Amino acid sequence: MSKILQTEFPFTLPRGYADGEGGLHREGVMRLATAADEILPLKDPRVQGNPAYLVVIVLARVITRLGTLADVNPRVVEGLFASDLAYLQELYNRINGNGTAAVQAVCPRCEHAFAVEANGPGGA
Repeated sequence: MSKILQTEFPFTLPRGYADGEGGLHREGVMRLATAADEILPLKDPRVQGNPAYLVVIVLARVITRLGTLADVNPRVVEGLFASDLAYLQELYNRINGNGTAAVQAVCPRCEHAFAVEANGPGGA
């Protein structure tokens, strides 16, 4: 039996994106990144002028939904609270590194290893 590849991962931001109308957007979906998601932003003049801006462009490409926003673009990512940006960077690295939002854990009592889904606010 073949395993189905999960390509989209729901998340909940620890704080949430506050839009201009006073709405708060916390629930979202991030998809797996493609090679193009990591390569094409390197040509963007904003990234060439400030390499730290790469994360903004990449996240804007891979976040497919955030609350009721019509579009997630670099301006939205720029408006995130620092804790939400850090959470999304960590989620991006986790799902694109091993293809899952789970983190490995070990029971301190019996030393049994298991996976914990970390999609809740701020992680595990």
